[in-house]
Amino acid sequence: MSITFVPAPAVPPRDGSVDHAIQAIVTGASVDETCTTDLAVGPWDFDTRPGYGPGSSMGDVIPTGAPRQGELPVAYREADEAELDERIRAAKQTLGDRVVVLGHFYQREEVVRHADYVGDSFQLATAAKGRPDAEAIVFCGVHFMAETADLLSGPDQAVILPNLAAGCSMADMADIDQVEECWEQLEDVLGDLDAIDEDGRVPVIPVTYMNSSAAIKGFVGRHGGIVCTSSNAQTVLEWAFERGRRVLFFPDQHLGRNTAKAMGVPLEQMPMWNPRKPLGGSSAEVLEDSRVILWHGFCSVHRRFTVGQIEQARAEHPGVRVIVHPECPMEVVDAADEAGSTDYIRRAIDGATEPTTFAIGTEINLVKRLAAQYPQHEIFCLDPVVCPCSTMYRIHPGYLACVLEELVAGRTPNRITVRSDVADPARVSLERMLAAKPPVVASAR
Repeated sequence: MSITFVPAPAVPPRDGSVDHAIQAIVTGASVDETCTTDLAVGPWDFDTRPGYGPGSSMGDVIPTGAPRQGELPVAYREADEAELDERIRAAKQTLGDRVVVLGHFYQREEVVRHADYVGDSFQLATAAKGRPDAEAIVFCGVHFMAETADLLSGPDQAVILPNLAAGCSMADMADIDQVEECWEQLEDVLGDLDAIDEDGRVPVIPVTYMNSSAAIKGFVGRHGGIVCTSSNAQTVLEWAFERGRRVLFFPDQHLGRNTAKAMGVPLEQMPMWNPRKPLGGSSAEVLEDSRVILWHGFCSVHRRFTVGQIEQARAEHPGVRVIVHPECPMEVVDAADEAGSTDYIRRAIDGATEPTTFAIGTEINLVKRLAAQYPQHEIFCLDPVVCPCSTMYRIHPGYLACVLEELVAGRTPNRITVRSDVADPARVSLERMLAAKPPVVASAR
């Protein structure tokens, strides 16, 4: 029996490049808006300046001593997109299986196209663990992701961050000194934090989001805590409540609040801990009555989304399906149809069998890429202003080309390593997370 295939109607290709969109805005070829025209300039112009660089985190305060990137050679700064593309491909071909390139969902399209694996921070860290044959792991993401890859990869593997200035403002909102001080203050209020009560639980279990430094993950590992991701946060909180009366959740208040609220924890039992105030700005009575103590941290990308944007999307696109990331404020998550991790968002779109209009509340690079990959749907970002993650955007193809050609030359630049006294307890907290598996979901809603 012969089968005749009928070609689908031609759909004009869509450009998934945020950089192209920003250049069009700056030159006047597009009437769209961007949060700053500085995004059109190469990130090397900002590597020696204080701050996170242009984009969503440009107003955040960067810690003193944050890593800076050395000067990028002029040949990479002046090369155009086509030349850099060719140099990256040639270097990868020369290196072969000796190198694996990891690309986060939020990376610019010009970088992601060269990645061997694309995913969220945890997916990429586990991908690194699954490539013990690779001598070098080039992590196109931000600093805490490269640290996690170093924790999970082999001791002889080098983890490389193409631009050392690619940090994370949310991860920087909980530094180890602040967390240690918080722990001491909680002990003054709650008593011995290692004491086990008649139900077999301690006063508080620390839980850190994957988006945190290795030092914070090490702290959690030393104090009986665990790491979570945006996809398994509820499973991890259930694990923690079995072992502790309360949870200290950092650094992202919104993921903690949204997850605990969905589990039935009252808002009045979720006080905020501001590290700049005594007892975090709460009273001893409030802390004693708490179930989840939320750290005063946030993602500047996801804080841009508002209920007003959702209302406008519904008014202009009847029947629109609104999906947001759980790092968004509670009011935004409540107003959306669904909330889920970056991989959840991707799977939800992939699983839609009929042409659908999606309004997405997450980083613009992923949204534009999904719109290009799924032209049968109408996919747009809730925030109409083009404003990518400041630090993810620091990874330019010029930096990727540079580190790959350095590897070809036998040099290992920008290596990220976690010292052993931090790495050992940090691995403990990560292994606990790996063991706390969420229920299997057949497909996204």
